[in-house]
Amino acid sequence: MSKVIPLSSTTKGTISIQKIENPYGTDSKPVASIAISLKGDVDAPDWKVHIPMDNLQEVIEALQTLES
Repeated sequence: MSKVIPLSSTTKGTISIQKIENPYGTDSKPVASIAISLKGDVDAPDWKVHIPMDNLQEVIEALQTLES
């Protein structure tokens, strides 16, 4: 699964979100990868974070509190 979202306040920027099954080799656990590209190049992001799937729900809940 992969999704690209336009990055607010930029003309070409993107936020790319995908699930990576084995990011660090065959024994590694899946992660959610969130990458930001200011120029819209999803293959060469300016920033990237990998969140272990085991932590994803807690991270989502923490992010949702920012909207309040």
